[in-house]
Amino acid sequence: QVQLVESGGGLVQAGGSLRLSCAISGRTFNRYAMGWFRQAPGKEREFVSTISASGGSTYYGDSVKGRFTISRDNVKNTVYLQMNSLKPEDTAVYYCAAGVFPSEVAAGRYNYWGQGTQVTVSS
Repeated sequence: QVQLVESGGGLVQAGGSLRLSCAISGRTFNRYAMGWFRQAPGKEREFVSTISASGGSTYYGDSVKGRFTISRDNVKNTVYLQMNSLKPEDTAVYYCAAGVFPSEVAAGRYNYWGQGTQVTVSS
């Protein structure tokens, strides 16, 4: 069974940075595309970024493009989300997800999900 565990969330001032990590169990990590999504209170889950199984292809949502960077370490079975120049509107619970197909932006296309980590950006 595949399990994902996010970490690295917290409280940060606007303009600051955080790095989220998502550790995935199982031997088949390098077969999965990985994605990050976020959900703010009262809003729908929003696509943030995705990275292909090899790490060679990445894609970002418009609201984070140029500020966030996704990466993965297939030896450590971990995917990262480096978040720079954070804004109050980035405040949300951030989820990582694993899926079979690359470049997917729809949450329904991912098979496994973590429990989420809270990111709060103060103004």
